Amino acid sequence: MKKNDLSVFEMEKDGFKLKLQKGAGDQTVFAPATNGLPAGAPPAMPVAPAPVSPPAATAPEAAKGASLREIVSPMVGTFYRAASPESPPYVEIGKEVTEETVVCIIEAMKVMNEIKAETKGVIAEIIAEGGKPVQFGQVLFRVK
Repeated sequence: MKKNDLSVFEMEKDGFKLKLQKGAGDQTVFAPATNGLPAGAPPAMPVAPAPVSPPAATAPEAAKGASLREIVSPMVGTFYRAASPESPPYVEIGKEVTEETVVCIIEAMKVMNEIKAETKGVIAEIIAEGGKPVQFGQVLFRVK
């Protein structure tokens, strides 16, 4: 990892997942643990990036009095809400999600990584902005 200046390396083959992360012990990340497996993106899928969208929509009324879970970025990259410029966003506020629901794509080193919700609930807030960079552990969505 040092030789190639990598901070995160993920691999999945035949149901075996491996994630190596440099310096993870120094960071605090809050992510829902739903199935006992570490958070991570599935194998990369080539897709066209989505267009830059207007600032993320939020639902402040949903946050009042409700305990929200956060979907966080498992890597550094560029956040996209849709598979392509012509496609609708994967999720909108009010959409029900499960652990396997794809909520966005993060492009890292020219590889498109589908990000799953890894929790059940309803999208309450969309925090990240389409076409903008995101950091490891950054909140992308809030789910109630």
